[in-house]
Amino acid sequence: MDPRGVGKVAIELNNTAAQLLASLCAELGTDDAVGVLSRALGILDLCVRSKAKGASVCIVNEHGESAEVVV
Repeated sequence: MDPRGVGKVAIELNNTAAQLLASLCAELGTDDAVGVLSRALGILDLCVRSKAKGASVCIVNEHGESAEVVV
């Protein structure tokens, strides 16, 4: 693993993670699995940083109902 974040990192996914990634790629209509992972990690990073500041991240559905993202 590259702790500086400047190089490539090879990861091995378990079956559940691989299925989730494939499902998300299909849902988003892309073959770019690395892009999907980057977007997902970005959302997780946002949640973690917000929690550290005492804030939260919420998802709002089409009816205007919101739910806090809990990690």
